[in-house]
Amino acid sequence: MIGLFNFTLTYQQILIMAFVGVFVGMAKTGIHGTGMVAVPLLAIIFGGRASSGIMLPILILGDFMAVYHYRSYAQWKHLKRVLPFAFVGVLLGTYIGIFIDDGVFRQVMAVIIFISVGIMYWNDKQQIQGTFQNLLFTAGLGIAGGFTTMVGNLAGSVMAIYLLSLNLLKNQFIGTAAWFFLIINLVKVPFHVYSWETITWDSLFLDLLVLPFITIGAFLGIQIVKRIPEQIYRRFILAMTIIAALFMMFQS
Repeated sequence: MIGLFNFTLTYQQILIMAFVGVFVGMAKTGIHGTGMVAVPLLAIIFGGRASSGIMLPILILGDFMAVYHYRSYAQWKHLKRVLPFAFVGVLLGTYIGIFIDDGVFRQVMAVIIFISVGIMYWNDKQQIQGTFQNLLFTAGLGIAGGFTTMVGNLAGSVMAIYLLSLNLLKNQFIGTAAWFFLIINLVKVPFHVYSWETITWDSLFLDLLVLPFITIGAFLGIQIVKRIPEQIYRRFILAMTIIAALFMMFQS
């Protein structure tokens, strides 16, 4: 057992946190799905709601790395459409999340992932494009993305549906997602500090210890994405989301 900033962790838990950092770094730089593996891993150590506050700064560190590398690829016209609805979702998640205990918290996260996977698969099979660009579709996914990212830091699959529907190239997909999550995660910080009280100085210092592993994960993600052909990246995203959903359900 090791005492770190008012946290007492075993060597196994410290190792898990290192893997969380690597997975987050990979997720932020294009290896979708690894981030959803990281969420339940951290929840094993700290519980559902508490882990969301510890995870948020880790995600933000990864967001900055992704934005730095992919910043020129962001499609701002799509971000401007979806971000206002995501802000609404964050407000809803802030209020409702207070009433969800850890057991229900994990079940909700697992269900959200599976629903997202189902919609993504259906959308891909039907090859629907233009009809998904309407305001109702954007609003629904924006609110769902804001809600899921606030309640469980699990908006990756929800936003993947929106971004896949736009038929973006892989670097555009990653760059647009990077800016979306950097903005929305920064917006979430005051709610975690003052409403949920899940971010403290101790948790921030603990997060900084994960920074080297986030950097390793970001480097790995960038290198792997370079080697994935453009035409199969979409299938790769869908496959990683399914794997993450199965993992989440097993842990829940």
